[in-house]
Amino acid sequence: MGLDEVKTLADNISANISKVIIGKEQLIRLLITAVFAGGHVLLEDNPGTGKTMLAKAFARSINGDFKRVQLTPDLMPSDITGLNVYNQKLSEFQLVKGPAFTNILLADEINRTTPRTQSSLLEAMEEKQVTIDGETFTLPAPFIVIATENPIETTGTYPLPEAQLDRFMMKLSMRETGKEQELAIVERYITERPLEHLEAVCTVQDIIHQQEAVKMVTVAPCVREYMVDIILATRKSNKLSLGVSTRGTLGLLRCTQAYAAISGRTYVEPDDVRLLAPYVLGHRIMAFGGSRHLAQGMELIDEIVRMIKVPIEDWES
Repeated sequence: MGLDEVKTLADNISANISKVIIGKEQLIRLLITAVFAGGHVLLEDNPGTGKTMLAKAFARSINGDFKRVQLTPDLMPSDITGLNVYNQKLSEFQLVKGPAFTNILLADEINRTTPRTQSSLLEAMEEKQVTIDGETFTLPAPFIVIATENPIETTGTYPLPEAQLDRFMMKLSMRETGKEQELAIVERYITERPLEHLEAVCTVQDIIHQQEAVKMVTVAPCVREYMVDIILATRKSNKLSLGVSTRGTLGLLRCTQAYAAISGRTYVEPDDVRLLAPYVLGHRIMAFGGSRHLAQGMELIDEIVRMIKVPIEDWES
């Protein structure tokens, strides 16, 4: 599948999800960008805003194997990865695979479980594998984690470790809906449940092909330097105690390539970098005082981006 087909498939997935999630076209576009870039997505917002339904709608749209795990304080790491259980009839241990063995894992309310259990996802998210009793098992491809979390002020939540946050390609928010959108939701759902009738528009193999295809998008040297200047500025900022890691640099690179591809272009523009930087980098930084507010992180990245000189060279070649 070439770059000329990437936009078409992205548009089809977006239109399909929009049958269920109303008035969130840009959010859906960003979700598709992160997945085509080969990354995982963290959705933060208050309960009841549609985070779980968005994840389910995406899973149905790509016809992938989908599993959900409800993260609770008493959940153990083995409840996610799996464990070996002794079979008395066969007199041997047998592997009982956990929900991590899937294409799309919905980790619902990820910050309601303990940091120990949250950390059980680290290996799976970065290396697409899990280790159980010293034996390593490869996860199905593609492996995508879509996690939801409630704001940190919500009762019964734990802050996500920095290493965990850094493994999410993007952190997004559902944001509030306006009156027209809310009315449209009421009209759509008054007599039916759209998610129950949602059909797939592609396969998981299509997603794998997309993830490879977007790597062919051209990133001119001046645009690469523009990205690196933004990253280095986060590490030097006197407002931040933690800047963006190299993993964040690569995440921004891949996301800009994916966004350009789903926009129908074969090259990355500086505007792609400006648009995506807050979503890709905002959760990877920490302001002095330890604040992890998504809005504050995005604002700080926006402020840094505005300070960096935008390249004016020819970035199409």
